[in-house]
Formats: sequence, C-alpha cells, structure tokens
Amino acid sequence: MKKKSIVIIGSSNTDMVIKTSHLPEPGETVIGGEFFMNAGGKGANQAVAASRLGGRVSFIAKLGDDIFGRQALSLFKKEKLDISAVLTDRKKASGIALITVDNKAENCIVVASGANACLLPKDLKKFSNKITAASIVLMQLETPLETIVYASGLAAGKKIITILNPAPACQLPDELFKHISILTPNEKEAAVLTGLRVHDVPTAKQAAIALHKKGVSTVIVTLGAKGALIYDGNKFFMVAAPRVKAIDTTAAGDVFNGALAVALSEDKSILQSVEFACNAAAIAVTRLGAQASAPFRREIKSDFLG
Repeated sequence: MKKKSIVIIGSSNTDMVIKTSHLPEPGETVIGGEFFMNAGGKGANQAVAASRLGGRVSFIAKLGDDIFGRQALSLFKKEKLDISAVLTDRKKASGIALITVDNKAENCIVVASGANACLLPKDLKKFSNKITAASIVLMQLETPLETIVYASGLAAGKKIITILNPAPACQLPDELFKHISILTPNEKEAAVLTGLRVHDVPTAKQAAIALHKKGVSTVIVTLGAKGALIYDGNKFFMVAAPRVKAIDTTAAGDVFNGALAVALSEDKSILQSVEFACNAAAIAVTRLGAQASAPFRREIKSDFLG
C-alpha cells in the first residue's frame, strides 16, 4: 500500500533541559541536576514522531543559518523526513527552548522563537502544491497565527483532513475553527480556548461541545494519564491511556499528534487512531527529551494498526 502524505507545518527548536527536584517559584533559584541539549520544537517533534511511526512526512519550517539549524537539518535527514520545504533565514537565529523538568515529570518551558516566527504565508505559497497534495495537514501554534490561518484555509479548500494542536495556548480567530477537521487541546488549552475551567472528564466534555459549536468537526481533549476524550458532534468516546511510570512529559502531546496523523493517513477510524496515539504518547513519557522520546512503530506492543 502506497503511504499517504502527511504535511506538518511548524517549529523547530533546540531544547536545553535541566532536571530539578521542583519547578522554581518566581524569584527562586533552584540547583538542578543533569543538563541535556536535545532536538525539539513542536512541529519537528511531531514530524519525527510521525516518521518513526511509519508516516510519509513532509516538514515545512524555517531555521536560522547557525549551528542549531544545521544540526536540525542533519537530524531530519536521519529521520527520513522530506525537508525540501525547510527554509533557512539568514538574519534570524534558530529557535531555542529552555526547559525545566521536576521529579514528578512536570515541566515549564520558555521559548525564543527565532526563525520560527518568520515562517509566513508567503513562504507557504511556494509549497502550496505540496500542502494541497497531502492527505493530512498537521499544525501547532509556535509559528505565526497568520500562517496557520492561511494553511488551514488552503487545506480546507481541498477537503484535506486538517489537525490543529493548539499549543502553546492562545486565543484563535473564529474563521480558523471552521477550517479545522480535528482540534487536539489539552485541559489547559481547552480552558484558554473556551473560557471554561477544564480539570476532569465532565468539564472536558463541556469544553469539547463549546469548541465543536465554533465549527471544529472533531474535538479530542487530551487528559494526560487519564487518556483522551473524543467528541464528534454526536457522541463522546473516552480512550484510556496505558499505565506507565512517567519521567518526562515534555513531548507527550507532540507524539500523540504525530501518531494520530499517521493512523488517520492509514484510513483508520478516529477511535483506533486515538488509541494508537495514546499508546505512543505513553511510551514517550517514560523517556527524557523531546524528539528523542518518540517511539518507533515496532515499540508499540498493542500495535493494532498492523
């Protein structure tokens, strides 16, 4: 079977990670433990995850002309990504993320976007044929919102399945919701998008209904260790997450979204696809790092996708 194309539009960062006993309060200095420097960025994380899980992935991004950008390109090639649409900005640095992870696997992240903030609609116009030829388009919010709006409109016009992972959370224009096939917020992101307090399954259902009313076809609220809630406008489905010992949740959502895109590109049902995504994300949280934590297809024991 010829693999269907997945186009992922998004960010690429270098993550600088420190493990600590607890996350610092404002004004507090915490003496940390190990330091890691890893490849990251939500777009790149999702692209690598999707490729490792068997997807045919084209990545659209913008890097700086620096050591971090060159390292990223080298890694993308090793991960078998199509990088013909990865651009280099000669004036901006590549994106950087500073990440602190505590002993409960919680994290806080600060990002300097660099070249990611310069991925504009005019750049995407150069690759419009690549976008409109895809079966799945997956995006996040670490690139300019105008770029997301442009790409979603382009994909929606061709009736392409468009997934938006609304992270980092921010307010979105009404027109964007109508172009999104699948929206995948976590609890905090769902709260920002709806103004509701989302902290459990019942409140996640309320948020999903509110987001569907904005025009999104299917809403998937990810609930961490509890799994994910699906709402298609008619019914709710709850998918449990495998029980694991988490050590770093940094890229769990990115792995989830990459896996979701792969399963959907293989014509699996939304329920099958979310089950697959939950399995992949569960493996990722047992490992340190962002892209480094993404599992390969062979590692998912309950790989019911074949």
